[in-house]
Amino acid sequence: MKMKHKPASPHGPIESVFPGIWFVRGGVKMPMFVPVKMGRSMTIVRDAAGALTLLNSMRLSDAGLAELEALGTVTNVVRIAGFHGRDDGFYRERYGAKVFAIEGQRYVRAMEAKKDPSKDYMRADTYLTEESTLPIADAELKVFSTSDPPEAVLLLKRDGGILVTGDSLQHTPEPDEYCNLPARLMMRKFGFFKPHAVGAGWLQFASPSSKDVRSVLDLSFEHVLPGLGTPIIGAAKQKYRPALEAGLAGCHS
Repeated sequence: MKMKHKPASPHGPIESVFPGIWFVRGGVKMPMFVPVKMGRSMTIVRDAAGALTLLNSMRLSDAGLAELEALGTVTNVVRIAGFHGRDDGFYRERYGAKVFAIEGQRYVRAMEAKKDPSKDYMRADTYLTEESTLPIADAELKVFSTSDPPEAVLLLKRDGGILVTGDSLQHTPEPDEYCNLPARLMMRKFGFFKPHAVGAGWLQFASPSSKDVRSVLDLSFEHVLPGLGTPIIGAAKQKYRPALEAGLAGCHS
């Protein structure tokens, strides 16, 4: 029985950011009573054989899918963000892609992830830990063990280190074209619109520990491709250091 998938939301072009790596920004309607529409981003990584791995998957329009197919074969979807994943099943059904998720992550239709397991609408093909073999040869995971739901970042060991993030590290200095007025008001209230920031919503709703969040500084990276916001190319670790080292509101010790 086929799943009912959410339609594609507005998005921009697929842009090359590094050899074999692309980034696309778009929007999403949040599952809330108020019609909140906000921005999100997807990273695409191609291996030497032409296999594409999608991180922070976002359903694209028909034109966008044609553009994606021109890059290679959609083979894997890796979910790193605990509050994302709504489009993972679309890529599995359309392309036969294998879906990877962090151990403990759930697929539920509401904002609240702590639901009866019988409410899960799908499961990943493979659940990952930091020790797991990833579908990208030069990648490793850092899992935030205190985050609920589980959250991770993925480090690509190339070009000085490229960190792909979900909700943890964001870069949204101002509202983008995918944010409607309710989103702008809500996100500004929660402190979303900051450059080089630790995600305010993630801190509040997932409650990672300060030590866990600061452990990102143990990784070696020069660039960040966030699940929310625009890429940081160059000196990313230095730019995020103040937010990571600061006392983080919403964290426990």
